[in-house]
Amino acid sequence: MRSFWIWFSFLAMAWFCAFVNLTLSGVELPWRIAGCAMFFAVYFISPLFRQHSVGLTIILSVASLIAIVTLWPAKDGVPNLYILLVYSIIAGEAVYRLSHPRAIVIGLILMLGALGPYYLGYPAITPMFIVLYSLLLATALIVFHKMSSKEVEVSAWNEALLSEYRKMKRRMISNEQVVRQDERAQVGRDIHDSVGHKLTALLLQLEVFRMQVDDEAAAKVQDLKELARESLEETRNAVKTLKHEEVGGLPAILNLIRKLEAENILRVNFTVKHGALSAPISNIQSIAVYRAVQESLTNIMRHSTAREADVLFEAPGGGVFRFEVSNALTESKPFREGFGLRSMRERMETAGGQVEVIPYKDRFVVRGTLSMVKKGGAEI
Repeated sequence: MRSFWIWFSFLAMAWFCAFVNLTLSGVELPWRIAGCAMFFAVYFISPLFRQHSVGLTIILSVASLIAIVTLWPAKDGVPNLYILLVYSIIAGEAVYRLSHPRAIVIGLILMLGALGPYYLGYPAITPMFIVLYSLLLATALIVFHKMSSKEVEVSAWNEALLSEYRKMKRRMISNEQVVRQDERAQVGRDIHDSVGHKLTALLLQLEVFRMQVDDEAAAKVQDLKELARESLEETRNAVKTLKHEEVGGLPAILNLIRKLEAENILRVNFTVKHGALSAPISNIQSIAVYRAVQESLTNIMRHSTAREADVLFEAPGGGVFRFEVSNALTESKPFREGFGLRSMRERMETAGGQVEVIPYKDRFVVRGTLSMVKKGGAEI
């Protein structure tokens, strides 16, 4: 659309100068003005046919004929160079939008319109000047068309490379996650096969030893047995955690933001305030925050035309961690809480927090609050 208005601006200026320099009588003026209106009406509908080369060829041919008739010199006038400018801009539009054969058709119509007044006895520019000017213009337009085509090819090639890069990056991230999961599973198996089996053997030996000693020693052995059983249970829990570790925390959120921006899906303005990076939130809370931010950004991409979002983390004091995800509202739509937001709310409540979903007049805000925990594990 931008290129259309550039072409139109130059065409309007050239047309105005050409029309002003015509020597017109009172009888000719009305139909000449009507010709101007018809020409610009046809020109304005030309963008509708950009995807249809035959239709655009017909439209530009009609516009060229209307321009020739409307700007035809008067008998008692003088040669008008501005008419050549109008023809040149129409020819440039044809070369820019059409293939070479179709653009040549438009060029021949305009050249005949430029040479016609001379051979019909009207004041006109000499044929030699028109031929030389046409050759120079054709050369310039051919070079322009080749450069434009080359630019389109380079742009398409760059887009293809960018798309392939994005696919490769997604594969690398996916492969990295698979490798990490395999490594965690392997570590879990090693712990299970070594420490787990040895603790189990220790429990059996303690039980045999307890049965062989007196009551006083048996009580002490029972305490040791309970300690070994707790160690075995903690080892099993650690193995389960390694096998089913869920992504979360600030690094995961940063990776999510980098991925969205790298793929030009969404621009995210990420702000951290009041020591939020060092806030003592638990692993479960960290995962809940990640999932809430992820769901909020996904909703922006799905349901909003905005391509920019603001993410804020802060720990303003009083043992509270707060996050906020917001985006501009470009149009007013009725809001209804869906499954994703309900799941987010349930996850945050399980982690000891709460979520507010606030549709303002010009912004949509998802705000979450969590009670931070001490290093020992208790809530502040």
